[in-house]
Amino acid sequence: MTRSISEVGYWSGLAAAASVIAYDVMQILQVGGALEFPLDEILIYGTSLCIVVPFLLEILSFHHLTPHEKQFWTHASVVFASIYAVFVTANYVVQLATVIPAKLGGASEAVRILEQTPHSLFWDYDAVGYISMGLAILVAVPALSNVGLERWVKLSFIAHALVTPLISIVYFYPTYSTQLLFLGFPWAITAPLSMVLLAIMLRRRGTPPRAPDDLRLHVGTIGSDRVDVRRGRQ
Repeated sequence: MTRSISEVGYWSGLAAAASVIAYDVMQILQVGGALEFPLDEILIYGTSLCIVVPFLLEILSFHHLTPHEKQFWTHASVVFASIYAVFVTANYVVQLATVIPAKLGGASEAVRILEQTPHSLFWDYDAVGYISMGLAILVAVPALSNVGLERWVKLSFIAHALVTPLISIVYFYPTYSTQLLFLGFPWAITAPLSMVLLAIMLRRRGTPPRAPDDLRLHVGTIGSDRVDVRRGRQ
């Protein structure tokens, strides 16, 4: 079972990181004017929605593969990851299934309250979601050690958590601008980095440690001795 959870966490982490990178590319293309409505919004919301389930499964795998004495922190991480999942899923499904089709059908006024624009209702949903993602990473830091790969995972978690206040400024600063959006650019690096490093760590946790060659040889020799003794008695 541990190996299965490890594999789920590993592949989910890679899928989440790939979705983040895809979102980053779509966002850059939109800001650069290479994408226009409705394709820009469909791709941005679509790639963002693809992050949700893999990230949640990766954090859940992390919780189940963590020693019991540290599971309070990973449990808290699962809680914040769930908050992230609920808020952003509600937002992106509404944008993709209701707002964009309505705008294409010429009924944008009827769904204006649902549209994600700066400081709107669903803008705040998005903000709460990504702040919760940052908190999910932050509270998991004490569950990681300072040795080997875990140390690098821990550092990436801290870096990602430190970006969360910048994300908050982007969302809640009174006047939104494209220049303000670039303040949150470090997230485009820390998010996929932390997901990939965590994924690698989870795969290693699911792999049982191999005994040293000399130990295996010693055990094999003992086994052979036992057979010889038994044969001698016969």
